[in-house]
Amino acid sequence: MPEQSFTDPAVAVRKGEELDVERLAVYLREHLTESKGLLTVEQFPSGYSNLTYLLRLDDSPTRELVLRRPPFGANIKGGHDMAREYRILNVLLNIYRKVPKPLLYCEDNSILGAPFYVMERVKGVILRNKFPRGFEIAPDLMQKICFALIEALVELHALDITAAGLSELGKPEGYTARQVGGWTKRYQNALTDDCPDFEPITRWLAANVPAYSDATLIHNDFRYDNAILAPEDLTRIVAILDWEMATLGDPLTDVGTTLAYWAEPNDPDILRQFGLTTHPGNLDRQQFLDRYAEHSRRDVSGFLFYYVYGVFKNVVIALQIYARYRQGLTRDPRFAALIEVIRAYNQIAQRALEYQRISRLF
Repeated sequence: MPEQSFTDPAVAVRKGEELDVERLAVYLREHLTESKGLLTVEQFPSGYSNLTYLLRLDDSPTRELVLRRPPFGANIKGGHDMAREYRILNVLLNIYRKVPKPLLYCEDNSILGAPFYVMERVKGVILRNKFPRGFEIAPDLMQKICFALIEALVELHALDITAAGLSELGKPEGYTARQVGGWTKRYQNALTDDCPDFEPITRWLAANVPAYSDATLIHNDFRYDNAILAPEDLTRIVAILDWEMATLGDPLTDVGTTLAYWAEPNDPDILRQFGLTTHPGNLDRQQFLDRYAEHSRRDVSGFLFYYVYGVFKNVVIALQIYARYRQGLTRDPRFAALIEVIRAYNQIAQRALEYQRISRLF
């Protein structure tokens, strides 16, 4: 299978999200000794949070770099800490290995208007929301890829955070309760006049926070389109991307977030368009959870809370982006449809609570 079939193509930078290429080129030449040539910048169009750019130098055409910076108009001191993400990659490079190699962090806002970091580009296959024309993955291969994703998540949650030097990354005690409170406040702050009512769901979450469990490193956005697969063996994951929300906390919140993205064949159309989880061969949400429990040996008997939490968290992330779009702080036309995503999530959360399950909700 051609690698380009599933590799995100970089495109022209979106209007309003341009970088100061001349200033960036000077900075790279000063801090990366191999950076001598003319710099060209393109943008990866996928993703809804931090902005990601492809950097090429004409004197090193075979080497490509990736730059990450916060979105324009976002609260940089809030959920877009570039230094933290850079530090996590540096630590994980030696113990998890499924990460791109970080190269350079810049805290000087005079270069691009915000902190940013540069890493090596990992080339491979990324499963986005649809197959290229004329190509599909057979169900048996899709199932093996699904298994590999679960195993990578189990491996992440099994890391020794103390030995890795990550014990100061977060405050695990009370993590889940703080998250519920924090996401509820963000929901209230981002409310738009067309947003459905999530107050009954926030009250249920606050009343059903589980007792404290063990703490692990959690990714908080673990899914197919943040995984790079080896082109020669799609069942081998070579890198996990987008560590901006990684922290220490209850690993089941991580699984809950993953399964909140994990659409099933009968879910609303608007949710099924974001990934390939409905393709034959994939496990459904309950089967995914069962396999995770088997391999991690964790008790998942109270998982309904974590699934509803994951759905609500995804709602708030979508709502924050949608609110910025409504305010004119971003012009990406994809963001207009996020209100329909939010409405579908409202329906799916209500059904999960009504039926007391995470799968077969429609």
